[in-house]
Amino acid sequence: MSKEIGITAKKNEDFSEWYTQVVIKAQLTDYAPVKGLIVLRPYGYSIWEYLKGSIDKKLKATGHENGFLPVLIPESLLSKESTHFAGFTPEVFWVTHSGESEIGDRLALRPTSETLAYSMYSKWIKSWRDLPLKINFWNSALRAEIKSTKPFLRTSEFLWQEGHTVHATKEEAEVEVMTILDIYRKTVEEELAIPVIIGKKSEKEKFVGAVYTTTMESIMPDGKALQMGTSHFLGQNFAKPFDVKFLDTQNVETFAWQTSWGVSWRLIGALIMVHGDDRGLVLPPRVAPIQAVIIPIYSSQNDKDQVLKKANEIRETLSKKDLRIHVDARDEFTPGYKFNDWEMKGVPLRIELGPKDLAKNKVVLARRDNRNKSDLSFDDLQNGIVEALDVIQKDLFERAKRLLNEKTKTVSDLGQFKKEIEIGMFIRSPWCGNQKCEETIKEDTGADIRVIPFDAKNPDMPCIVCGTPGKTEAMFARGY
Repeated sequence: MSKEIGITAKKNEDFSEWYTQVVIKAQLTDYAPVKGLIVLRPYGYSIWEYLKGSIDKKLKATGHENGFLPVLIPESLLSKESTHFAGFTPEVFWVTHSGESEIGDRLALRPTSETLAYSMYSKWIKSWRDLPLKINFWNSALRAEIKSTKPFLRTSEFLWQEGHTVHATKEEAEVEVMTILDIYRKTVEEELAIPVIIGKKSEKEKFVGAVYTTTMESIMPDGKALQMGTSHFLGQNFAKPFDVKFLDTQNVETFAWQTSWGVSWRLIGALIMVHGDDRGLVLPPRVAPIQAVIIPIYSSQNDKDQVLKKANEIRETLSKKDLRIHVDARDEFTPGYKFNDWEMKGVPLRIELGPKDLAKNKVVLARRDNRNKSDLSFDDLQNGIVEALDVIQKDLFERAKRLLNEKTKTVSDLGQFKKEIEIGMFIRSPWCGNQKCEETIKEDTGADIRVIPFDAKNPDMPCIVCGTPGKTEAMFARGY
């Protein structure tokens, strides 16, 4: 990676190098001493905090509570649901020693918490009065990602939330699955300004142990798809091996119905890729740690005193509107350096203030997304800043929506399918539902079925692979 100040790689020429430079030079993360792990720096963590706060508020408003689970899971517990265990075994880190002594039952570093949570739920749930049980856990998970690692997208440890709920009826559990998926969709579209396609995973791609998995997917500028979040209907697949059952209103013992769901800091990777440009990050205002930075401009001590005084007054005024404002009063850097520094960090608005602006009772606003500048009078400051941030948020979503539309194509011919995949497209094609055809596409092109959209119709066309009547439309793409 280049050691020069600023982003030296072009987004449309070397996407991978560009992405790496942005996450490091914008001070979001750094590489840890252990391969596959990253350190989240304060600026990166603050973005996660805003995402976490937003999702947490929505979950609590729908009756969910937060809990905590330990990181170690006994192998005997992890293997109780055999399909689930087989699916995660290749990715598990194992603890085999305590000090110098070997331990009997190996301990897994949590790849996901279904088995651990449900062993506890079986103790806590006795009656229908204990239901529904809706607990969310903010924690980290560990999966052995040693090759092809990329900050936020594929690391051996990652921050996420995982929810685990228990219900008395199948219908109630399925409502929960869709409630969570909608919370995720709103967060990603309304706050990260990234449009998504929602639907179900194929049987091949669903979460191991689930009856079905719902998902939201989006396309990145390099033509690869990214799974943004999933919500799983587990049915009674975990309730039976873990003895999660209850006495119903008729005093009859029955197995419960369950769901699990989660999003991770992968969302930060998505916003970097979708919105960033050759100058660095471009942050949507609703998740930006700093929504506007004030750059005082002066050349004498007298000018400095007056400009800084007004800059701090503006910060205090805007902060009362719950806006996140920072005054960059560093004397060791020139205004030009500061402009470039905050542009690289993606701050949505820059407010320039110098002696001439003071004399004219105005500031200069510079938008990060399109770099347009405009004057704004002191009298209109509050409303003007709020309006500008709202416009940026809307414009970023619309731009990302255009990207999704441009990168999505309906294709019914296999030859054309292969050509479109090579240039990086999200392809909507008829599919017979046979897993063999899904595997053939993967082998031939490297593309997976990312999502079967909820709005998919019977295509009345032959399957893209085998030519038999198509049963549905599926979205194919190469993915991260």
